[in-house]
Amino acid sequence: MSQKLPPALLRVPTPASWIARARSLPDDLLIDHANCEKKAASTALALMFAYAENLVLAGKMSRLAREELRHYEQVARLMKRLKVVPQRMAPGRYAQSLRRLVARTEPRREVDLMICGAFIEARSCERFAALSADIGAPLSEFFQGLHNAEARHYRIYLDLARRAAKRAGVALEVRVEEFAALEAELITLPDPVFRFHSGPPPGLGTLTGIRIGPEGQGV
Repeated sequence: MSQKLPPALLRVPTPASWIARARSLPDDLLIDHANCEKKAASTALALMFAYAENLVLAGKMSRLAREELRHYEQVARLMKRLKVVPQRMAPGRYAQSLRRLVARTEPRREVDLMICGAFIEARSCERFAALSADIGAPLSEFFQGLHNAEARHYRIYLDLARRAAKRAGVALEVRVEEFAALEAELITLPDPVFRFHSGPPPGLGTLTGIRIGPEGQGV
């Protein structure tokens, strides 16, 4: 369902080999998804503390954190119904690699953190759409229900990035393209560890070098 890709950010769709792997590992997918929802909430709260003077950011992150925790509760209920046992998982490379691109000093750091958040939420949005079309019940309906929320979340982060870039005099488009190039590599290069935001499994075909145009089509 590449037509649902947020066109301003993502440059490549999720490879078909990742979707196939997700279908074969539904328990791991749900466990990592639950962990991602908790991490998303904690990130929003951390940003509220880091930029306490920014009331616009604090208000948006407060609402986002509450929604992410509601999503976690929904995942936890589904896991209980499906008898999937929660467990700790080591994080994959995706978010850690994106955050290595974040500037260490302000005001550029705030801009980069918002861009980073936008990409993570945008990829979640795209993957929920792809999974809802392919993974089957009951996960398909569940993921479809989360798609719209993730689309809203990525726009929240992108709006905050625009505000921060304007205050800092930073060229937002340049930084977005830098993050987009790295994000595309992480999604298309083989990844030995399966996670919600991982790349395709090693040894299988990947989709590379595809740019998503304004209508969500590869160009």
